Amino acid sequence: MSRAKCIMVQGTMSGAGKSLLCTALCRIFAQDGYRVAPFKSQNMALNSFVTRDGLEMGRAQVVQAQAAGMEPDVRMNPILLKPSSDVGSQVIVNGEVRGQMPAAAYFKLKKSLIPDILAAYDSLAEEVDIIVIEGAGSPAEINLKADDIVNMGLAKLVDAPVLLAGDIDRGGVFAQLYGTVELLEPAERARIKGLVINKFRGDAAILKPGLTMLEEKTHLPVLGVVPYLRVDIEDEDSLSSRLESNTAVKPLDAAILRLPHISNFTDFMPLEQHPLLSVRYVQSPRQLGAPDVVILPGTKNTIDDLLWLRQCGLEAAVQKLAAAGTPVLGVCGGYQMLGDTLADPEGTESGRSQTVRGLGLLPIQTVFTDAKHRTQDTATVTAPPLAGAALTGYQIHTGRTAVQGVPFCRLADGSDEGCVQGNVAGTYLHGLFDTGELTEKLVQLLCSRKGISPADAPLLSMQEYRQQQFDLLADGVRRALDMNALYAAMGLERRSTV
Repeated sequence: MSRAKCIMVQGTMSGAGKSLLCTALCRIFAQDGYRVAPFKSQNMALNSFVTRDGLEMGRAQVVQAQAAGMEPDVRMNPILLKPSSDVGSQVIVNGEVRGQMPAAAYFKLKKSLIPDILAAYDSLAEEVDIIVIEGAGSPAEINLKADDIVNMGLAKLVDAPVLLAGDIDRGGVFAQLYGTVELLEPAERARIKGLVINKFRGDAAILKPGLTMLEEKTHLPVLGVVPYLRVDIEDEDSLSSRLESNTAVKPLDAAILRLPHISNFTDFMPLEQHPLLSVRYVQSPRQLGAPDVVILPGTKNTIDDLLWLRQCGLEAAVQKLAAAGTPVLGVCGGYQMLGDTLADPEGTESGRSQTVRGLGLLPIQTVFTDAKHRTQDTATVTAPPLAGAALTGYQIHTGRTAVQGVPFCRLADGSDEGCVQGNVAGTYLHGLFDTGELTEKLVQLLCSRKGISPADAPLLSMQEYRQQQFDLLADGVRRALDMNALYAAMGLERRSTV
């Protein structure tokens, strides 16, 4: 089998839209009949996923794999950094935890990880036709270029042609693109096959004089102006605009606590699709108000975020709502917070040995250890009034939780998982709303409490919804980009047009 061709998308900054462009290209190439795999050598994200073989990778490459019709594979993201503080991260290599490291220690280590990166890439390249590579941040971060393994450093290692994308929605896109190109070395500039203006709103004809001047100054073609596409594709971490939503606009109000180290908030995307549910993220008791349901999400630092809840007054507000009968749900770290105690004897979670009290809403006790639990699971909710909902998802956590109360669900292997006490429930299962069944059960419960009729329209499963959104994204990007030039940059002939 011949080695895969590749194309790399780099950006002028974080949030320039690299992930979505790569997702679109994965879908487009798959639509055109190619076997496609995404790749990002190093990803920094708190939204992670567990593969079928129990390994951990960033969700951005999971989404791109889904767009390509591929099973997510840890080779698509060999290095994952999960920030645990402003200066340190958990370092995950080939899906396994390598350790907790301050930034300086990781920078000393990362060049030694090049063999891992190349082994993952080369293995994928033997199995597919095209690899769509995503960069990180900007290739013009001149303080980091000497040790770069994710932008031009990686492009050189795998001989990748590059598209450079700029975000016009933030302003200054011409300066972004021109400045980035100028800060690159001649050999790096030679890798760029074209520029892309991303997230444009308005009449593209107005841009033409600027595009012409940009091409003259950079000596690079502009291969497309991609409009601001209103598609609902999973985002990464704190850059997500969905975390800014804090106003209820539908009959039912679901309030999710926006923890400082919030992770896997993509768990709650399916809730946003329901016609009766408003999903908002709150950071204070005043924003919380009196919602119909409160959700405590996952977090990379459970103890620190629990102490933050205590200090800002959200803990007392949630306890008061729970006492009044408001349904409260905790997922992963949020589940741990709802218990009686959280013990960190070795300092593996919080950096120092300590035991703290939880919110006291569930009869559970959690002890943190070095070992990380990573599984894909199917389950059925056993606790009324949500009983009967079929779930699919995954667990990814370091705490071990002892449960004295009623379990939330039963896993396919017959074991119990999670806990319920009255109107408070908790589970380690991420992706619990993806099938749509738990969403429907929850909406029925909230409607009965509020005296309104549930919506008649059946919900799409999250899988069907994702596929629709991937097609919308691919259609918009395909129309905007010069696909002939893109295929030519990879040394491929265009097979077809969808």
